[in-house]
Amino acid sequence: MSRPGPDDGEAPARASSSHRMRIAVIGAGYVGLVQAGGLVRLGHEVRLGERDEARLDALRAGRMPVYEPGLAALISEGRAAGRLSFHASNREAVSGTSVVFIALPTPSGEGGAVDTSILDRAIADVAASLPAGSVLVIKSTVPVGTARRISQIPAIEGRDVRVVSNPEFLREGSAVEDFLNPDRVVIGSTDLQAAELLASGVYGDLPGERLVVDPASSEMIKYAANAYLATRVSFVNSIANLCEEVGADAATVLGGMGRDHRIGSHYLAPGPGYGGSCLPKDTRALRAMAERHGYDFRLLRAVMEVNDEQRRRIVAKVASAAGGTLSGATVGLWGLAFKAGTDDVRESPAADLAGRLTAAGASVRAYDPRAVLSMPGMEMVPDPLAAADGADVLLVATEWRRFRQVDPVEVKEAMRGSVVVDARNLLDAEVVRAAGLSYRGVGTGRA
Repeated sequence: MSRPGPDDGEAPARASSSHRMRIAVIGAGYVGLVQAGGLVRLGHEVRLGERDEARLDALRAGRMPVYEPGLAALISEGRAAGRLSFHASNREAVSGTSVVFIALPTPSGEGGAVDTSILDRAIADVAASLPAGSVLVIKSTVPVGTARRISQIPAIEGRDVRVVSNPEFLREGSAVEDFLNPDRVVIGSTDLQAAELLASGVYGDLPGERLVVDPASSEMIKYAANAYLATRVSFVNSIANLCEEVGADAATVLGGMGRDHRIGSHYLAPGPGYGGSCLPKDTRALRAMAERHGYDFRLLRAVMEVNDEQRRRIVAKVASAAGGTLSGATVGLWGLAFKAGTDDVRESPAADLAGRLTAAGASVRAYDPRAVLSMPGMEMVPDPLAAADGADVLLVATEWRRFRQVDPVEVKEAMRGSVVVDARNLLDAEVVRAAGLSYRGVGTGRA
């Protein structure tokens, strides 16, 4: 993922669509909720299908099952306007709609290949209920060839349902902003009428380029983009590690790189490696796809190895700061979410670090403003100073801005040890040192 969005915030206002449509969104997960809320903001009537009754009950009661700045406002706005309804039956949700979005999980399966079973079951469930001539839009991240495969299902093909690929490019922490102000809208379809319906009818009021391509290329764009971002993260961390060894300052080096217009400044922050629900899964999936087709994607294999090595290096820094061993040490952990602005701990670098620390014999006292996680050897505490209390080492693992506001003098008084390992280079090193603490960042030269 890219730089974090704001810690808190409301949805930005945009004009509503002048062409109101009745649209179904299947799946009230992260992507589905943002898609539904964004479509409501554009003026459409949205019927949200979700099989999880507990999640539906929470939504009906006005409680959000995920934390995302601005999303609660969109969902509340849709309910108040009478343009957003919730349905336990997916068949009921698609009734009378002209466009149906599928936004369901496609987790990693064996060997990193994508498991599309949840998506496939949902499509089999609603296929016979889809209005004839409607458009079925695959929002989920799926293997190349999925749209073509689904279009050949007899119940789909026989009802003249057009199948379109429309991958999402949402960054957690700024997903609402990303939906309402996209860089581009990618539409994969061989049916120009269906593509135009999405480009102008559904997304007509959104900015950004409309990129209409064939379905296979659309599906591949999502994987290629995320794998490239993962590659960039691993490269930057490798440069930062080398800077530590040669005595250079990674911030200066990477800042100089970013001023080259061919490179730019995004994804140039060293840290604990990429994580979250997209980059790790999609990188594994692309490598598995390549293997199935007989192509040895050695670069991606190296990207994944570097990402794992980065976690090991940070744990080694913490162990060194604790006196050479983690056995019996207490580590204060600031952050559990995979990035600031979200409560998502899926494949979180911070959560992975916590697991590695406890596996090595450390006791972890963890605080995160939004995320909650339970694991053996780790205790969740109510605030940052409680995490530092009695700690031999303090590890900053998620880049929440509010951590910068904690008084380092109070941190020093609370800790048993005196070393801060900043895996995000979030804190001001000089301010930390002025409080009597030792500061160790990523790419900041030999400690």
